[in-house]
Amino acid sequence: MRDSLLIDSWLEMLSAERGAAANTLEAYRRDIEEFADFLSATSLMTASVEEIRNFLGQLTRQKISPASQARKLSAIRQFYRFLYSENLRGDDPTGPINSPKTGRPLPKVMGERDVDTLLLAAEESTQAKGLSQSKEIRALRMHALLELLYSTGLRVSELVSLPQSACQRDARFLVVTGKGNKERLVPLSDKAKWAMQNYVTKLASSEKQKSSPWLFPSGGKSGHLTRQHFARDLKSLAASAGLNADKISPHVLRHAFASHLLQNGADLRVVQQLLGHTDIATTQIYTHVLEDRLRDLVEAAHPLAHIKV
Repeated sequence: MRDSLLIDSWLEMLSAERGAAANTLEAYRRDIEEFADFLSATSLMTASVEEIRNFLGQLTRQKISPASQARKLSAIRQFYRFLYSENLRGDDPTGPINSPKTGRPLPKVMGERDVDTLLLAAEESTQAKGLSQSKEIRALRMHALLELLYSTGLRVSELVSLPQSACQRDARFLVVTGKGNKERLVPLSDKAKWAMQNYVTKLASSEKQKSSPWLFPSGGKSGHLTRQHFARDLKSLAASAGLNADKISPHVLRHAFASHLLQNGADLRVVQQLLGHTDIATTQIYTHVLEDRLRDLVEAAHPLAHIKV
C-alpha cells in the first residue's frame, strides 16, 4: 500500500474514532510526511528502528527543539501503532526508541494590571468619535473577544468559532465544544455578556450577520474570524496601549485566566474543568503561581509556623 494511502487511513481513524480536530490532523500529516520524505529510498511500511533514530538525529543536527522532536516522534509512534493494530505491519519500530527529554516551559502570563490596561484600551476604542460602521464593528468585536477570552479561558479556536446562539441575553454559561468534540460549561461574566451584546446589537445592522451562523463572521473560507486575524488585531491593540506586543497573544490571555484564578484561591480541579484539560497534569503547569499563596497559607495556619528558633 502506498504511503499516502496509509497516512490517509490513519488520519481517518483519528478523526472518526478519537474525534481529532482538523488542526491536529493537519499537524500529524505534516509530521508523518516529513518522515516519509526523509526515508526516500524506502517506505513508511518498511521503515526500521535505525531509520527512525537517524531521522531524530537529523532533527538534532538541524537544531530542532526537543519539544518539537518529541511531537514528531509522537506522531510516528501513533502511526506505527495504528499499522500494528490493523495487522498492516507485524511490529512497531518505535518501541525501542526513547522520547527526547524536554523541560516543560512555564506559561507566559500577563499581570492583572496589564490585562486591565488591555481591556480598558479595547473598551475605549469602541467609544472613539467619527468611526465608520465597519471600524466600529471591529472595535466592538475586539472588545467582546477580549472580555470573553479573559472571562472564560477558551482556546482561541473555540472562541473565534462560537455560534450566534452563544450570545443569549440571559445566558449564564457558554456550552463549548472543545478537543475531541467534548462539551463543557463555562460561566460568563456580566462584563463579557455586556460586551457581546453591544457588539451583536451593532452587528445586527450589517448584511454580513444576517446570513452567518457565527458570532464572529468573516468573509474567509471558514466563515468566521480566523485565529491569525484575531492574533494580529490583538498585537496591534496591545502596542497602541503601550504594552509589549511581542509578549501578548490569545494563548497568553488564556494562561492569564488560569493563573489569576489560582492566585485568587480557585481550586486546581475547577481550573482544569474550565480550561477543558483531560489530564490534571496539563493544568499543573500553572502551579508555579501557587507557591507564594501556599507558603503564606502554611505560615498563617500551621501551629508550628510561629515558633521562633
